[in-house]
Amino acid sequence: MGYLDFSGTFARSDLFVHGVLLTLALSVAALVLGMCVGVIGALMRLSGSKVMSSIAAAYVEIIRNTPFLVQIYIVYFGLPSVGIRISEMTAAILSLTLYAGAYVTEIVRAGIQTIGKGQREAARTLGMSPYLTFRYVVLVPAISAIFPALTSQFVLIMLASSVVSVISVPELTGVANDIQGLTFRSLEAYLVVAALYLALTAAFKGAFAAFDRILFSFRYAGR
Repeated sequence: MGYLDFSGTFARSDLFVHGVLLTLALSVAALVLGMCVGVIGALMRLSGSKVMSSIAAAYVEIIRNTPFLVQIYIVYFGLPSVGIRISEMTAAILSLTLYAGAYVTEIVRAGIQTIGKGQREAARTLGMSPYLTFRYVVLVPAISAIFPALTSQFVLIMLASSVVSVISVPELTGVANDIQGLTFRSLEAYLVVAALYLALTAAFKGAFAAFDRILFSFRYAGR
C-alpha cells in the first residue's frame, strides 16, 4: 500500500531554500526589466508613429501568442546557433523579461490611456515640459491605475519561472526535479513545491495589497 514519506524530501530543505531564493530573484529581475521594456513598448504603441507602433504591436502579439516554453528554447538553443552564447541564468532572465515586457506593455498602455487628453493639454498650457507632464500628470496616476494588474503580473511571472527548469536553472521546480531524482519520492517533492508556490503567492498578494493602500491611499479615502 502506498504512503507519503516526506523524510527524505525535508532532509534536503536547504535545496528548497535555495530554490525559493532563486525563484524570487528571477521574478524580481524579470519584473523590473520587464517594466522597462513595457514602458518603452507602451510609449511606442502610443507614439503616433505607425512604424514604431507596429513594431511594438508585433512584439506583443508574438510573445502573447506563442508558448513560453518555445520562447525559452529559442533564446537558449537558438541564439548559440547564430554565434551568441549565453548561460542558463542569462537565458532564463532574458526569456522572462521578454515575456513580462509584452504583458506589461499592454498594462501600461491601458493605464496611460486612462489619463484624459485634457489633463495633458492643461499641464502643457501651464508651462510644464513634456517630460514633467509625462512624469507627474501621466505616469503617477497611471501607476496607481495599473498597480493591481502589475501585482497579478508579478505572480504570473513567478509561476512562469518554473518553466526555466527545462534548461537546468535550479529554481524551485528545478530543485524539486533534483530531489525527486535523489529520493525517488516524486509526489512528496512536488507537493512541497506546490505548497511553497501557494505560500509565496499568498504572501506577495498580501504585501502588494498593503503597498497599494499605503502608496495610493487617496483611492481609499472616504471608504
